[in-house]
Amino acid sequence: MPAPRRALAASAVALAAFSLQPAAQAAAEPAPFADRSPAVVGGTRAAEGEFPFMVRLSTGCGGALYKKDVVLTAAHCVGETRDETRITVTAGSVDLRSGKAVSIQSTKVFEAPGYTGWGKDWALIKLAKPFNLPTLPIATNGKYDKGDFTIAGWGDDGSGDQQRYLRKATVPFVDDATCGKEYPDNLVPSDEICAGRLGGSVNSCPGDSGGPMFRKDDSGKWIEVGIVSWGAGCAAPGYPGVYTQVSHFAADIARAANSL
Repeated sequence: MPAPRRALAASAVALAAFSLQPAAQAAAEPAPFADRSPAVVGGTRAAEGEFPFMVRLSTGCGGALYKKDVVLTAAHCVGETRDETRITVTAGSVDLRSGKAVSIQSTKVFEAPGYTGWGKDWALIKLAKPFNLPTLPIATNGKYDKGDFTIAGWGDDGSGDQQRYLRKATVPFVDDATCGKEYPDNLVPSDEICAGRLGGSVNSCPGDSGGPMFRKDDSGKWIEVGIVSWGAGCAAPGYPGVYTQVSHFAADIARAANSL
């Protein structure tokens, strides 16, 4: 039986940086970069420009450009709704040290209404100015909430080190019944979607939190279906990753983004 999210974070067996950070720590720098690989456990390095909508937060999490000046990420990565100028958002290159990488400061954070630590794990960050980069559309219904998904991030490779280069991996959908057997007390099926190889070896890991889980739509374009949220272990056998089910919150996300 998995422990509560705060306990998972404290014992370093959650998917990623799960403890809510106080506002005073919101601008904390990520852990030092490691040059060894892989990052997304079982993944490979992403090509330059392959996922231009990916962003890295100075809170140690990931995210995706919902609008050119709005980032969609996880609530547990940023904390409560507030004016916030201390979060640095970096994008523009798979290499966070590249001269192509651009960093922009936040101006506001919006936390999903009713978020208490389980379910509803989404948030928006308003930026001081827009990135000149493509955005990642989100699923507005459950049509794409199945099949194989792509995950990407600069997170831990299981050694405790965050990564310099963006990594990617493919994970299959796991149905609610199967996922619920592993997380009988914590899974919120209406709010969350599960994915991962039950044999282990491939999934998200610390530092990937808030990043998108995405796939191609019928026109061959990327669409976000999930947000890295939580799980027991880092690609641990038998335990899928749990992701915020974006389609369930699409209307709320759109309204919130338009209000920022």
